[in-house]
Amino acid sequence: MKASIRSRARKVLDDRLAPGEQVRTEIRYKPPAKGWIRAIRDALGMSSEQLARRVSLRSQSIDDWEKAEANGSIQLKTLRRAADALDCTLVYALVPKTSLENAVHSRARRIAMRDLGRVAHTMKLEDQATDDSDLEEQISEYVRDNIKDRDIWNEP
Repeated sequence: MKASIRSRARKVLDDRLAPGEQVRTEIRYKPPAKGWIRAIRDALGMSSEQLARRVSLRSQSIDDWEKAEANGSIQLKTLRRAADALDCTLVYALVPKTSLENAVHSRARRIAMRDLGRVAHTMKLEDQATDDSDLEEQISEYVRDNIKDRDIWNEP
């Protein structure tokens, strides 16, 4: 890789990984196509042989690491080892797509709507249909009175 290309690669990676910014996981931490090890190694201008020496392995092992990372089968301890050798910090996290509170509320609401839908259907068959205008209130009451947080995860 030419120096100007490496410089640009560093700039791109630095912008994506700048500390202290709001994390936008979908964009910011999406792995490069060939993986973080390869991207950072290339941006630093480090050969696989040089990285291999830093971790006391053969260069073929580095190629194996990079392939394993690219296909998603690399182990965390291997990533940690590579990060240390590349003077990086390994960041491992599960980041909810929405707030945890919202996930619980949404799941409970879905269950309430399903259960209330069954009741409404039965009542409609018995010619005792209720007005849909207070559906939100019915859902809130049903969630409050009938659904416990742990129970919402019993079904797929």
